[in-house]
Amino acid sequence: MFPTPIEKTSRSWQITYQTLIPIVLIIWLLPLIAVAVFSMKPLADFSNGNYWGLPSTFEGFANYGKVFFESDMPRYLLNSVFITVPTVIGAVALSAMTGFALGVYKFKGNLLIFFMFIAGNFVPFQILMVPVRDLTLDLGLYDTKTGLVLFHIAFQTGFCTLFMRNFIRALPFPLIEAARVEGVAEWRIFLFVVLPLMKPALAALSVLIFTFIWNDYFWAIVLTQGPDSQPVTAGITSFNSQFVAQYHLMSAGSIVAALPPVAMFFLMQKHFIAGLTLGAVK
Repeated sequence: MFPTPIEKTSRSWQITYQTLIPIVLIIWLLPLIAVAVFSMKPLADFSNGNYWGLPSTFEGFANYGKVFFESDMPRYLLNSVFITVPTVIGAVALSAMTGFALGVYKFKGNLLIFFMFIAGNFVPFQILMVPVRDLTLDLGLYDTKTGLVLFHIAFQTGFCTLFMRNFIRALPFPLIEAARVEGVAEWRIFLFVVLPLMKPALAALSVLIFTFIWNDYFWAIVLTQGPDSQPVTAGITSFNSQFVAQYHLMSAGSIVAALPPVAMFFLMQKHFIAGLTLGAVK
């Protein structure tokens, strides 16, 4: 019924498995490796068709120096921080409260409201592009970081509520009942009983939402324009001039833009894995 552990298989299969793992890993990382190599090439290599060969000259320091000191990349990175951090805080805070309400209280319409949160996750966001853009124009939120933050929170709360509600329902309910018997107010039960038990889920969800929002490109180009409010994913295209695509600078900018979510994952790896696996075994 379950797969046989690799330690219990034949020696030939173990060698095959150990050989395939690095090959698959290299194939999976090949696009990132290619972008990293491109970021160290001079522009002349692209003009001469040297796409996949070794760099004719190593221009890594020059390329990354131009990205940081001769472009608006620092401003784009700062915009991404100002967009991503409030979105993570807002979406996680709202979903923790809605998950608590839907997971603990039993009332008429509980499942209906929960299904509405779930149904929102199945709506293709591409069909919302025109009405959302028109709404931001009407509300004066177009091309602002505030508009992106508000709409990201609205779009992410459904998934976050699903995550939080299911996690809270797996918590030991007798703890909540014992607190109620002691006369503890409901908001204190949430803050001092339930919320501390949700730390692994909060950490896991924060990493996921941070990655989703930081890497978002669709809404970044739909709802913003220009360096005043665009995040780094949309700002990378600013390295394209009118007649020439500066692939070496775009590659360097892409590597810089990819570092924060990677660093976030490794910093929170312990809590992330704990949050995803908590409750998987008794």
